[in-house]
Amino acid sequence: MECVILVGLPGAGKTTFYRERFAATHRHVSKDLMPHARQRQERQDRLVREALAAGASVVVDNTNPAVADRAPIILAAREHGATVVGYYVEASTREAVARNRGREGKARVPDVAIFACAKRLVPPQLEEGFDEVHRVQPQPDGSFVVN
Repeated sequence: MECVILVGLPGAGKTTFYRERFAATHRHVSKDLMPHARQRQERQDRLVREALAAGASVVVDNTNPAVADRAPIILAAREHGATVVGYYVEASTREAVARNRGREGKARVPDVAIFACAKRLVPPQLEEGFDEVHRVQPQPDGSFVVN
């Protein structure tokens, strides 16, 4: 059982990476999938814990920019005996803004959200409690290189 935490700016390609790599094997937990929910953080925490309690692998697909944002997810994973893997989807603010401009409707976020997230963004480190940390580099052709 695995708990994957995706980290990166809005528009970096986290959800596309999830679809390409984990959709067939992991439950997808994302606040983007609950736009009208109240207390989205609490709901995310509940969904992660429910998936792990059921023995399912899960991907938490949000920006998760700060250590404090990731800590409760790592704690829940540890409590359920899951391996914790972080993927840092690298993108500059320029790249994220460009990708975001290609989105339509509610999928598109205000540019200010990208810049605000960039100010808080701390790449994941093993010292936080991850078993593995990988860097993901989106490519111009839409593919990803994982280091």
